[in-house]
Amino acid sequence: MSRFRTRIGLAAGIATVAALALAGCSSSDPLTGGGESSAAPASDTIVIGSQQYASNEIIAEIYAQALEGAGFTVDRKFNIGQRDAYIPSLEDGTIQLFPEYTGNLLQFFDPDTTATTSDDVYTALKEVLPEGLTVLDQSPATDQDSYNVTAAFAQEHNLTSIGDLAGIPNLVLGGAPELEKRPYGPIGLKEKYGVDVTFSATADTTVDELVAGNIQIANVYSADPRIKTDDLVTLEDPEGLFLASHVVPVVSTSVADEIADVINAVSAALTPEGLVALNVESTVDQRSPEDIAKDWLAANNLS
Repeated sequence: MSRFRTRIGLAAGIATVAALALAGCSSSDPLTGGGESSAAPASDTIVIGSQQYASNEIIAEIYAQALEGAGFTVDRKFNIGQRDAYIPSLEDGTIQLFPEYTGNLLQFFDPDTTATTSDDVYTALKEVLPEGLTVLDQSPATDQDSYNVTAAFAQEHNLTSIGDLAGIPNLVLGGAPELEKRPYGPIGLKEKYGVDVTFSATADTTVDELVAGNIQIANVYSADPRIKTDDLVTLEDPEGLFLASHVVPVVSTSVADEIADVINAVSAALTPEGLVALNVESTVDQRSPEDIAKDWLAANNLS
């Protein structure tokens, strides 16, 4: 599975470092504002966090600049790490706003969830969040598992949906090793869509293997910029094989009503294609999150 975020390979190390920082073991802790102790934010300041990868930081920066444009004072606590590190800070109010992903966050709090569609996942997420936390409107933008083929392969076989793969012989699916046993892997493809595949554990080389023609289907996260830069086609998933995972603001209930209008407007404007384009600006054009956010807000009349 191609993840330009590098969440899998670095998750354990990042979470450990961030957890130590949260415990006050480092003066560079992003939650402590340098050497100061971690404390509840001032009542007139909105503290925004982000995970430690570019896409999430860009969204957090968009939130920050949108709120500043609306007259709010914002404190940025970016690049914290993974959920084990920052969820406690959301729960205790040290951080009040965080860009998240509906499906992945739902599975964090409810690993046995059976919800898969956008609406069901969003509803289930609201029900399992800890007291003191809520979510604002989910965005159309997604960052979730998806099945992709090359544009040439899609044209050759007239593909738009996963189900269109049924009957094509000798299909090889590539992705992270664990995909082979996941419910949305080869088993799910057969059960939901009647698609027969063999599996190849391609991990970080998944897109390269797809472009080279060594596999025909690639499991890629939907906001990966290589979907655009390598001219891939994401196949539609009408049967809900994958757990929907839309960008969603997680927010302290104490400030939710106060910031909802501003942040919901951002969420409504952020599209799946738009999120990929933002990530291309970061990874390919090497632009800063601050500049990307500023231009995006202006282009969407939100600045």
